[in-house]
Amino acid sequence: MLPNRFAGLSWRRCTLAAAAALALAGPVRADEAPREIRALHYGDTLFHFFQDHYFTALASLMVAQHFDRVAPHADEAEVLRGGLLLSYGLQREAGAIFAKLIEQGAAATVRDRAWYYLAKIAYQRGYLEQAQQALGRIQSPLPPALQDDRVLLQANVLMARSDYSAAATLLEGVDEKAAGARFARFNLGVALIKAGDAAGGTAVLNALGQQGAQDEEMRSLRDRANVALGFAALNDKQPLAARAFLQRVRLQGQQANKALLGLGWSSAALKEPRQALVPWSELAQRSSSDAAALEAQIALPYAWAELGAYGQALERYQGALSSFERERLALDESISAIRSGSLVDSLIERNPGDEMGWFWSVRALPAVPHPEHLLQVLAQNEFQEALKNYRDLRFLARHLDAWREKLSVFGDMLATRRKAFAQRLAQLQAEVQQGKMAGLRSRRDSVAAELARGIDASDPTAFADARQLDLLQRVASASATVAGPDPELQAYRERVRLAAGALTWQLAQDRPQRIWDATRELQAVDAQLREASQRDAALAQAQRDEPVRFDAFEQRIAALDPLLQSLGTQVAALAKEQQSAVQDLAVASLLLQQQRLQAYSAQARFAVAQLYDRASAQPEAPHAAKP
Repeated sequence: MLPNRFAGLSWRRCTLAAAAALALAGPVRADEAPREIRALHYGDTLFHFFQDHYFTALASLMVAQHFDRVAPHADEAEVLRGGLLLSYGLQREAGAIFAKLIEQGAAATVRDRAWYYLAKIAYQRGYLEQAQQALGRIQSPLPPALQDDRVLLQANVLMARSDYSAAATLLEGVDEKAAGARFARFNLGVALIKAGDAAGGTAVLNALGQQGAQDEEMRSLRDRANVALGFAALNDKQPLAARAFLQRVRLQGQQANKALLGLGWSSAALKEPRQALVPWSELAQRSSSDAAALEAQIALPYAWAELGAYGQALERYQGALSSFERERLALDESISAIRSGSLVDSLIERNPGDEMGWFWSVRALPAVPHPEHLLQVLAQNEFQEALKNYRDLRFLARHLDAWREKLSVFGDMLATRRKAFAQRLAQLQAEVQQGKMAGLRSRRDSVAAELARGIDASDPTAFADARQLDLLQRVASASATVAGPDPELQAYRERVRLAAGALTWQLAQDRPQRIWDATRELQAVDAQLREASQRDAALAQAQRDEPVRFDAFEQRIAALDPLLQSLGTQVAALAKEQQSAVQDLAVASLLLQQQRLQAYSAQARFAVAQLYDRASAQPEAPHAAKP
């Protein structure tokens, strides 16, 4: 694979900016108001997403989609779900989502991002023609968070198809102020060289190799450009130019060992073995886990031999052979520890994480006999991805165990609800059996009939209240008392007559209002009786439906238990298989180091034999023992 911005990084991580952008249907500019989230459950998904809880975000989003709770953001939610699935390596499922969005005629912005993702999926699978076609269907610039990656992706596709001229033309148009401008310039230099424009590519890389850098990522890229220039010059038999390029590389950077090795070989090519001793001596003192440091251990005695110091050269070669043997034994110990399973378990224990996620990384070395052997292994993207997959499987195993524990809780909750329903139902049924509803209806009908009689009758006392009825009785009693021809009672009879007239007038005045009040109260009683009837019907419906619902819940719980057991078994088997894959990757890398040691040991023994031949043919002069 040609050098590019994503080299050495997990491709999962390359989707973060994209997923963040499409979570809100594109980034918000400084002059724009924040976009409104009109679905509570979609907002909850975004909350978990921006908290880096990607599994929780994905799970909550899929539940919300199942119950149609993200309707105002349906397309955006689907793109976000596809991006999350893609970040976990589920290319087929993500591709199906994006293809469906395109077929359904989603908005142009959503459709363009879907084509971008499909292009990324095709590129990752090696389907270069499909990737190129998908990129060609993007009709408008993507959001800034995605546009730079789109250009680099398209350039990588072209370079993978050996169309270096087209890739160079595309990369030349990248804005120098863009976030990935320097990575684009690096790729441009490589593309120009591959296209046959060695001078142009060298000029681009040379300019990059002399630029200022404000952070470690840019300084590392600058060193990488200089190392690439240096070794290209060595291959072109231009050692003087190679020395100039390699001297720019930092002594403590990631490219330092390669630069020191190349610097020594440039001096050797210039027939200056004394100058080669300086970088090679420094390099030979560094960790033997690095291939450049191993090569320096046999390059250094080569320089001594070129100076004629055969004794020094022989001593160095023998020291290198002893060092190679010690390193071989140490590698054997590391391989045994890896095969025992301690590597993976120790890595997970020393680098904990609360959830699945593409940003998890190894920050602490494992507790193995020689952890320095694993530095090169851990730097490999393939190993990092395999380890993340294993960690994700362990997380899923714990999650399945937690769900199985929740099933028992759900069973207890269901039993409690059954019991509460049965108790409450018994109480309500007892009230119904006592005839309360029938008595209330009978009383209502009696009141309604009495009201109708009162309205139809001419009796003024039909709507009298208790006080007025008492007054009517008292007036009647007084009238009976003063009845008769006695003239002395005439005044009393007049007073009783006036009281009776006043009372009759008051009853006539109150009648309309009291008829209205009685009618309204009867209507309120009717409403309450209707509500009671509805509740009675709901109770009857609940008597039929709730047992069925309880049974359905019980069946779902019963069905989920064996499913979770089956999934747990599958995840356990996959985790074991993935652990073996991780261990195999680490062992394969260490076996390559052993093969390299064997090759260097063979070279050292051959050189020692040559030194003995030289010594037997022409003994070393005493004054040449040291330069």
